[in-house]
Formats: sequence, structure tokens, C-alpha cells
Amino acid sequence: MGCVYFVRHGQTVWNVENKICGATDIALTDIGHQQAMETGKRILEEGIQADEILYSPLVRAADTARHIAEITGIPARVEPRLIEQNFGKWESTARDGVEFKKAKEDFCCRYEGGESMLHLAQRIYNLLDEIKEESDHKTYILVAHNGISRVVQSYFYEMTNAEYAAFGVKNCQILRYDFE
Repeated sequence: MGCVYFVRHGQTVWNVENKICGATDIALTDIGHQQAMETGKRILEEGIQADEILYSPLVRAADTARHIAEITGIPARVEPRLIEQNFGKWESTARDGVEFKKAKEDFCCRYEGGESMLHLAQRIYNLLDEIKEESDHKTYILVAHNGISRVVQSYFYEMTNAEYAAFGVKNCQILRYDFE
């Protein structure tokens, strides 16, 4: 069995402002673009071998993937299932807001117009199952979002609800997951 890599997109204005981006299409900052280019260089320096980059259709992930692809030469294509969770009425609100933290405890909650964590997990788990089937002969880099990183982590490792809610990755952090 092979592996899959996960990269969170570069910095956005709403990351800096501590706001929930969710499915809102927020662009990278200049620092975010720089982080993405540095990530491409790091992938080359670390000798990470991948056949394809799959990325979220949101501009912050698409631009991150584009920078990585330009530097590494790895082909990239959009994967709609990697779009960030739609947090409904919570989008653009404070990430550490008390009411939002309470709402996150309910995995069935659709966030009033958004998407539940269970629905999110279904689409990401389905994608990872497909990637796993190809993992003996194909390696992917997934470029997506912090919410997606939680689901990917939970696919590979047992997590409590509290661990799931607290899990996150830094902008342009690279994680490797091995299939068994």
C-alpha cells in the first residue's frame, strides 16, 4: 500500500482575521502565495514523489496547488469533493466564537444552511477510499482546507470528538498518511 499527502492552502485575509472561511471563496494573501511557492520548493527538496495534485475548487486552494504544480512539475486537477465544509451562518464569524464552538459539538448539525460534519466525512472518506484503491501505483497530494484536514486525520487515526475539534494544520503544512 502507498501513501497520500495533504497540504493546507496558504494564508488568507480571513485566516489573519481569525474568521471562518468555510465554503466562502477567499483569496490568498501575498504571504499565502509565498507560502505556496515555498511548499513547492520543499516538496522538491524533500524528494516527495507524487503523480498528481488534487485540489479544492476554492481559489485559495486552487492557487496554492497551481504554485506547487508550477514549481514541482506535478500535474494538478480540481477535485470538487475537497471543497471546504460549508459552515452556513457561521461563515465569516470568529473561529473561536463560543456559539460556534458549541455548534461544532453536534456532528449532525447542518449549521443552518451549511453542511454537517457527517456529510463532509462521507464525501472525503469516499474520496480517500478511491485513492487507497490506486495507492499501490499512484500517489496524490491533496491541497485543501483545515476542515478537510480533520476528516483526513480521522480517516487514518482514531480520534475523540475533542481531538477532532481541536485538530488543525498550519497554512501550507505538509502531512503524509500511509495506507495499510
